[in-house]
Amino acid sequence: MGNRFFKGIAAGTIIGAAAGMILYPKMDRSTRNKLKKSGRMMMTVAESAFGEMRHWRK
Repeated sequence: MGNRFFKGIAAGTIIGAAAGMILYPKMDRSTRNKLKKSGRMMMTVAESAFGEMRHWRK
């Protein structure tokens, strides 16, 4: 089950990155700044959740 989960995460990441590369150049500056800020926040949340899962699993 874990292997399928990580394959799904990897596939979603690749698809999201590809969509972002296609759509990003068409956006104005304020939208790009909002996306950057949201991306940083999401990374912080993901890192925190991953850290909690690691401690929970031990």
